[in-house]
Amino acid sequence: MIITERRGSVLVITINRAERRNALDRAASQGLTQAVEQLEQDPTLTVGVLTGAGGTFSAGMDLKAFLAGEKINDPVRGLGFTKLPAAKPMIAAVEGYALAGGFELALACDLIVASESAKFGLPEVKRGLIAAAGGLFRLPQRIPKAKAVEYLLTGDFIEAVDGHALGLVNILSAPGGALQAALDLADRIAANGPLAVRATKTIIDESAEWPMSEAFERQQPFVTEVFNSADAREGSVAFGEKRVPVWQGR
Repeated sequence: MIITERRGSVLVITINRAERRNALDRAASQGLTQAVEQLEQDPTLTVGVLTGAGGTFSAGMDLKAFLAGEKINDPVRGLGFTKLPAAKPMIAAVEGYALAGGFELALACDLIVASESAKFGLPEVKRGLIAAAGGLFRLPQRIPKAKAVEYLLTGDFIEAVDGHALGLVNILSAPGGALQAALDLADRIAANGPLAVRATKTIIDESAEWPMSEAFERQQPFVTEVFNSADAREGSVAFGEKRVPVWQGR
């Protein structure tokens, strides 16, 4: 169902249900939840990359499983991790289709790398449903609100090239190249201090709800922890010695 593979300090998470277009049943959703928790709990892992097997990212929730009565969503994480995203950076590597809950999984990631032929969509309204796994509030945060409203109310696809122009997709790759491009991006992130990377992500995520009058005060505990860390000293020393830092994650 879910395959995890460690590549240095990067964890590659693959949805392996190609015969169902990588739609998530209960087992697959739980597997994604467990993979994200593995990423969070292992101090030697810095970045996660999420992809799908067989040339498709994910068609979202497995409706056959849902109609059969499976309780697919985790009570804490939601569909995979759409309700509670990973505390460490996640990159979605998208080939083919990322639809419905599959698109919402990509939106729950911090960055999206996509093949030029990829397509995104939240077509729930076409089925008399609504996108309930975060798409209704995450898509308007990622692209201009008017365009988000258009896509959400029509259920139309977003072509990857258009998504790149709108800022939804960070990097476009040739067809078949999304995973490698995502791994290259992950390596660029993982080369940095892991404490600094995690604190930076946390501040970005949480500061959206901070009043500006409190923002500097609220970020101070993170700043103090990072600036007083062994990694902060190592980064400065390595810069002065013109060498690659050796991070300890503390």
